[in-house]
Amino acid sequence: MLALKTQHINKYFYEPVAFQALKDLSFEVKKGEFLSLVGKSGCGKSTLLYILSTMDTDYEGTLEINGEILTGKHYNELAHFRNEHIGFVFQFHYLLPEFTVLQNVMMPALKLARYQRSEIEDRAYAKLKLLGIEAQAGKKASKLSGGQQQRVAIARALINDPAIIMGDEPTGNLDSANTQVVFEIFRELTTKYQQTIIAVTHDDEFARNSDRIIEMKDGIIIRQ
Repeated sequence: MLALKTQHINKYFYEPVAFQALKDLSFEVKKGEFLSLVGKSGCGKSTLLYILSTMDTDYEGTLEINGEILTGKHYNELAHFRNEHIGFVFQFHYLLPEFTVLQNVMMPALKLARYQRSEIEDRAYAKLKLLGIEAQAGKKASKLSGGQQQRVAIARALINDPAIIMGDEPTGNLDSANTQVVFEIFRELTTKYQQTIIAVTHDDEFARNSDRIIEMKDGIIIRQ
C-alpha cells in the first residue's frame, strides 16, 4: 500500500533569476517505510519536502497522499488535510514554552476537533507514554531538556494518527545520544506501528539506518 506518490514534479524559482530547483521527480513511498532524503545543501531536498508536505503548491506535476490527489486543491482544504494526515518534526521543536507538555501535544487535535477535549487529553497522554515522557506531562515545555522537547514534538506530530510524519533535520539540533534516541523512536514507529516517515537529514548514520535513501543533487534524484 502506498502512503505517497509523486509524478513529474518540477519546481521553478524566478527571483533573483529564473532557476529550476526540482527536475521531473517521480517516486513512491510505501506505508510503514522509513525514508531519508539526503544530499548537499542546495540540492533541493528541503524544497521537495515543502512540496510533499502540501505547504508549497507552486509546482508542476502531481502529488498523491493516502490515495488522494492533492495537486490543485484550495489552501483551506490543504490546511485541513495537513492537520489530519501529516505530522511535522523540525530541527527546532517549536513548542510553546508557556504551555505544559500535555497542552502542546493536544493542540493539533484540538484544532482538528474530531474528539472531545477529555478524549484528546487521554490520547495526548498516551502518546507521551509511548515516548517515555508521560512523567513530564504537567511541566512547562521550557523546563525540559532539548532531547525531551524533541520527544514532545514527536508526540505532538503523532496526536492525529497521521498518514506520514515529515521530518526536516529532526536530529539536527541534538547531541549524539539524543540523536540515537530519536532514531530509535522513529524505527519503532515504523516497525511496530507501521508509521510512514520521510526525513530530510545531513546525518549519514541516521540515513544509513533508515529503510531507504533518496539522494539528490542539483534538483534530481541520483540514487535511491
